[in-house]
Amino acid sequence: MERIVVGVDGSEGSVAALRWGVAEAVLRGAVVEAVSAFHVPYVGAASVMPLMLDPAEFKDAADAVLTKVVAQVDADGLVEPVRQLVIEGPASTVLVEAGRGASLLVVGARGHGGLAGMLLGSVSRQVTEHATVPVVVVPKERS
Repeated sequence: MERIVVGVDGSEGSVAALRWGVAEAVLRGAVVEAVSAFHVPYVGAASVMPLMLDPAEFKDAADAVLTKVVAQVDADGLVEPVRQLVIEGPASTVLVEAGRGASLLVVGARGHGGLAGMLLGSVSRQVTEHATVPVVVVPKERS
């Protein structure tokens, strides 16, 4: 069965990407994997900065965002509910790895990237450069 992987970060672009990915999956009879990446921020050397950050809190936050986005998208017509995966690591690396063997990898044109991703987001640019499967970059939906 075909598999479509969609990157989700909670941005408008990722919501549009998931909507597009679900619509394409309905046409193909494919399953959809919505993938969210998270990372624990670096806070300095342990001897200098004794602050300990709990990775589970960052994973839980990413999971909550992913669940909220998936709930916003009409998944009627899919062969099974959207699979939700939360993976630790840089977003582009996580998406390229999750997309291996998929029929298609879908990302939004711009996520939460800021200045570096003014035209084509840095994650979508890296994914298009490094993915081993076809990539679709979905622009933000217009109001």
